[in-house]
Amino acid sequence: MEASSSLLLQAAAQAAGAQQYPSGALYVVATPIGNLADITLRALHVLGLCDAVACEDTRHTAALLRHYGLERPLLAVHEHNEREAAQAVLARLAAGERVAYVSDAGTPAVSDPGARLVAAARAGGYRAVPVPGVSSATAALCVAGDPQPGGFCFVGFLPSKARELEQALQAVAGRVEAQVLFEAPHRIEALARALAAACGERRLTVCRELTKQFEQVDTLLASALPAWLAEDANRRRGEFVLVLHAQDAPAADALAQAEPVLVALVEALPLKQAVALAAQLTGAPRNALYERALALRQQAGD
Repeated sequence: MEASSSLLLQAAAQAAGAQQYPSGALYVVATPIGNLADITLRALHVLGLCDAVACEDTRHTAALLRHYGLERPLLAVHEHNEREAAQAVLARLAAGERVAYVSDAGTPAVSDPGARLVAAARAGGYRAVPVPGVSSATAALCVAGDPQPGGFCFVGFLPSKARELEQALQAVAGRVEAQVLFEAPHRIEALARALAAACGERRLTVCRELTKQFEQVDTLLASALPAWLAEDANRRRGEFVLVLHAQDAPAADALAQAEPVLVALVEALPLKQAVALAAQLTGAPRNALYERALALRQQAGD
């Protein structure tokens, strides 16, 4: 094990060592989301070069580093202490140290903690250097097979409270582009029911346990997700990434054509009544009309 780790670190140094790695900088390092072979050679080189590693969970990161034959001082920087712990990191940067930041899995500061730390470092005049790698969002998108143009929207975890979840799903249902959602196993059934109600006819790619031994990827209608989960208890285990596919071109075209009608109705009627009448007159998707009507009201208020 020690010999193989040494060879791996030598390969990392050979591949990535020629680049400059300034001192007094924060290195934001992506780590595997499940499969330990997904670490990049540059990430290994940076983790070995840094004076300390700030991390979401010191126990998890210590085990990760040991797997690659690395050992570094660890600083706990997580969602509950990020503002305060950032000061300890800034003190190290001020002393000219290189500090890496890793989350428990994937790319930090996107859905995981790290954004406040990065902001504090940059506000203090220190460089934040990205060391990219695995991202569960892009991993899910690349196997969703959604051919619609228009990019995607990263949503992450939706609120858990019923009222806030309903409002968030109204926004999700109203967007035309593809969207990436995260969910934990203990909440996936509730989200499945909510998605089925709000986005029933849109295609959805369900990615479970990405890169791990029991990885599963299936595409189905959002309305079928509750039944899909119920078919096998194992399907409710593990971490989930969901890709809600982009609305197809006819649906997007219908929304664009309905815009003049909706604008006129929103000016004259209560919101729900305007949306219902616009859907009846144009045939455009009601959820998409509702989201657009909310935006129109917001613009009018501004």
